[in-house]
Amino acid sequence: MGCVMNKLFQCCKYRDMARILLFGSQGMLGRTLCHRLSGFDIVPASHSSVDIVNSDAVDALVEKVKPEVVINCAAMTQVDLCESEQDKAFAVNALGAGNIASASNRCGAKLYHISTDYVFDGVADKSYSEFDEPHGCQTVYGKSKLAGECLVRSLAPNHVIARVSWLYGAGGPSFVHTMLKLSERGLSELKVVSDQVGNPTSCDAVAKGLQQLLQHSSYSGTIHLTCEGQATWYEFACEIFAQAGIRQKVIPCTTEEYPRPAPRPRNSRLDKSVLRLLGFEQMQDWRMALHDFITQEWPQSDNICSKHINL
Repeated sequence: MGCVMNKLFQCCKYRDMARILLFGSQGMLGRTLCHRLSGFDIVPASHSSVDIVNSDAVDALVEKVKPEVVINCAAMTQVDLCESEQDKAFAVNALGAGNIASASNRCGAKLYHISTDYVFDGVADKSYSEFDEPHGCQTVYGKSKLAGECLVRSLAPNHVIARVSWLYGAGGPSFVHTMLKLSERGLSELKVVSDQVGNPTSCDAVAKGLQQLLQHSSYSGTIHLTCEGQATWYEFACEIFAQAGIRQKVIPCTTEEYPRPAPRPRNSRLDKSVLRLLGFEQMQDWRMALHDFITQEWPQSDNICSKHINL
């Protein structure tokens, strides 16, 4: 438990326009953080500008920027591809995270490292809290991300590991984008898995959670930043179409009916124990977050339903 919660709430607001070095700035979450985090001087670092597997390149960039905060969104997140490219997955998700942790620690910057529900085995009958020890990862992606967490804890004591799950955001790629694009094909029905459950979470909601931590807390340890409430993929899909005004028939199916190279967790639910203990504002309800996203990302959705009458 000690590695999970090193400090509780203390007021520790950074100076105005503190500098943040953001790795993975061109990914879905990275783009959102660049746009949504306010009151900071954000220096974006994408894969095209720095290879996080190259420790010398990471060291040189951190030394040049001299940030007070480092946020690491960079990761190999293609779960199925990780199974066939294991070395690359561990290089990026583990060694890359370690390189960023070492460089952050040397320059005295606090590190915010983004992780995932995949570090858990996904078989519990409850939501996983920050005080549950991950074990029994079922995928290369999960194992590589867990290895990255361990390196962050050992190499950068002043850190926050923020786990997210079922993420979607502007520009995608995400489950929301996939569903909406599939609906445009005029299919009579879509089959969606109904025996996996999680917390659908918007990148905007994660940005708001990180903003609270950056502005008001010196907490170091692990925290979960997923939207409140839960759904199966089937329920998530139905809600997407309902909020987008799309009449699309959705059929529930089992995990076995939709095999993938990497097994998916049956239970991806993450409990937000630390947010409650810190007395922070809780994460947005997943349906409200989806509504905000659909409204902003698909303003044309009011006119879509006439094109898709697949009941």
